[in-house]
Amino acid sequence: ALDAMSNSESQAKDEFFQGVEKYPYKAVSRALEIIPRTLIQNCGGNVVKQLTTLRAKHHQQPDQFTWGIDGETGQLVDMHKFGIWEPIAVKMQTIKTAIETAILLLRIDDIVSGTKKASILTEGTGQGDGKRKREDEENKPTDESNKD
Repeated sequence: ALDAMSNSESQAKDEFFQGVEKYPYKAVSRALEIIPRTLIQNCGGNVVKQLTTLRAKHHQQPDQFTWGIDGETGQLVDMHKFGIWEPIAVKMQTIKTAIETAILLLRIDDIVSGTKKASILTEGTGQGDGKRKREDEENKPTDESNKD
């Protein structure tokens, strides 16, 4: 239920942003939808129908935030009546950790791609042969490989 409600909120935030600023919200929204989708699939339910109904409940009736997927039947149920509660602190920490990890990976990717570009530019003569020279040097046999 918490995943579906968070998905609905993330989609609502998505509408306020333009361009690349909305991509993180779309990514989080898609990620949160995987959990109810997987529950429905594992139960043999109609994924499209159930997800659409769940989205409608959460979007049109914000007070219906306790609705979720029954993991045994794949049907929509009120989790409050079933006595199923998710600790929001654990869920929020999981989401924060996932987002921080994604940011870290993007920063590392920027650093690695930035150093590759810088080394190509400094080694090149302006006509693209710097990359070829570097690759040739990397492919040369080392002293260790020549010992055999």
